[in-house]
Amino acid sequence: MENPPQKLKREIINNLPFSTVIPGLLLTAGLTILADSLKKIPSLSLFSSLIIAILLGIIIKNTIGVPQIFQPGITFSLKRILRLSIILLGLRLSLPQILAVGPLGLAIVLITLISTFVFTCWFGRQIGVNQKLAKLIAAGTSICGASAIVATNGIVESKDEDVAYAVAIVTIFGTISMLLYPLLFTVLQVTSQQFGIWCGVSIHETAQVIAAAFQGGEVSGEFGTIAKLSRVIFLAPVVLTLGVLSPSSRNSSIENKSKKLPIPWFVFGFIALVLLNSVNIFPEEFKKLVTEINHFLLTISMAAMGLKTSILEIQQSGIKPLYLGAASWLFISFISLGLIKVFY
Repeated sequence: MENPPQKLKREIINNLPFSTVIPGLLLTAGLTILADSLKKIPSLSLFSSLIIAILLGIIIKNTIGVPQIFQPGITFSLKRILRLSIILLGLRLSLPQILAVGPLGLAIVLITLISTFVFTCWFGRQIGVNQKLAKLIAAGTSICGASAIVATNGIVESKDEDVAYAVAIVTIFGTISMLLYPLLFTVLQVTSQQFGIWCGVSIHETAQVIAAAFQGGEVSGEFGTIAKLSRVIFLAPVVLTLGVLSPSSRNSSIENKSKKLPIPWFVFGFIALVLLNSVNIFPEEFKKLVTEINHFLLTISMAAMGLKTSILEIQQSGIKPLYLGAASWLFISFISLGLIKVFY
């Protein structure tokens, strides 16, 4: 439960004049532009600009530090801009796209997602990982990487250091999958369609899925992309479920019946855009423009996260979350491959 000083601080920040957020916004936007530029360097092209932006923010935070004048804008980037960017992710999805993988493919996506999420939370408890951090790792592994982690954090309300740690973990193992899967394509004796679905169902980030799946050919790449986008649609129900099942929601009737359920209402905006996009009311050029803008906004949020991340506090979490990320990665890789080989 939020204590009075924290609540007062949040209310003060939420009511600050817009002019006070400009320095922080300029800083996060500048880091975003720099991250996009660095991604063009061949040796860094394997990493998304989202990850590069987080790293840049962490470097600044833990070397020269971040003066107080930037804090309101950083908080605005991490809260308000992030929610807007999650809503706009809905334009990347439509119901026909999701249905293209077929009922069996969707069933494999759903079974893999739920089992991975439950396993990760369970194993996190067994090895003593903070449950908030375990849920972030579970979301990032089972759904869609960094975007799922930051969306889930809107419910679990973990520390910024936990969010950065979780993003780092899913980035590491997602990158391993991206490099390893194409080498296993012929060894596993799967079809191009099966390989694409495996990539889409089990690799963490969308960019990583695309990079791996297209190594199996055009068919593999297309099915990988569609399977991955099908996972993204489950971001909304998972986050909403976590909101309803969170401790503050369950205890609200006892402690304070007037307390609002911690449901992230921006998720409904995400769902609305998916439905609108499904009826083709948006021109392709418009969707392309919004997607590019949204990538910029999401990268701004990642830069802000890095600027709030203390390496010392990450070290206090220890190495157990890394073990959890490895176990979760192995689980989703094997369970999805097994389901595809047996049923698809």
